[in-house]
Amino acid sequence: MIGTYGHGTENDFVLIFDPENKVEITTNQVQAICNRNTGIGSDGFIRIGKQDGKWFMDYRNSDGSIAEMCGNGIRVMAKYLIEKGHQSPGIFPINTRDGMKFLSVPESGDITVNMGQIREVFGEITATTNGHTWTGYNIDMGNPHAVVFVENLNDVGDLLTAPIVEPAEEYPDGVNVEFVEFLANGELKMRVHERGVGETKSCGTGTCAVALAAALLKNKKLPASWIINPPGGRLSVEIDAHSNAILTGPAVLIGDHDLSKYL
Repeated sequence: MIGTYGHGTENDFVLIFDPENKVEITTNQVQAICNRNTGIGSDGFIRIGKQDGKWFMDYRNSDGSIAEMCGNGIRVMAKYLIEKGHQSPGIFPINTRDGMKFLSVPESGDITVNMGQIREVFGEITATTNGHTWTGYNIDMGNPHAVVFVENLNDVGDLLTAPIVEPAEEYPDGVNVEFVEFLANGELKMRVHERGVGETKSCGTGTCAVALAAALLKNKKLPASWIINPPGGRLSVEIDAHSNAILTGPAVLIGDHDLSKYL
């Protein structure tokens, strides 16, 4: 089987095309493919299937665990469908474990995806790493996020281990943790530790969580929009008047790989 490697703001993935849903993927297979030392190497794995006649994103983290949604991954999947001739450019849906998402995909250029409803889960949380503890926001983006604002991202340290987020019972399946710094030009800079992966160069759902948290922190009325700069690039997020998160950014396909030794 042939897999395709691609990335969205350097958040990278291996994708396979399985519209008849014939391929069974195991945790060990995903781990082997995503291993950066012995496999292809990526933050996640996407099986492109179909569900009720619509495209379906079967997304796995690099440790093989199942995730509800991936904002960078769904743009890369959409790019794959267009470039491989399986879908015409324009507006079309992709189903996920977090429901149907609608994308606007031109023949070239940035891709926009309506990520759906985003909300704050009320109650204070804290995140601790590198000897520092910050209070932050508990944000539900279909997957869980803890967003904290820091004076300087260097204070976060190397993020080799997962930050300790409290109260732990808020996140029985783990949590994505975003650390955010306001820049002088009004844009945001962020780093993220993704559950099941570790620190990544970018996180689509994470940037959406950051956008809502920033609006809450600054008491901005919706709609509100932000330019957010993870290490891997530049993304724009709008939280509209109905609390939908609209994410826009690039998607790139790099090349194909033979996965027969893994699958």
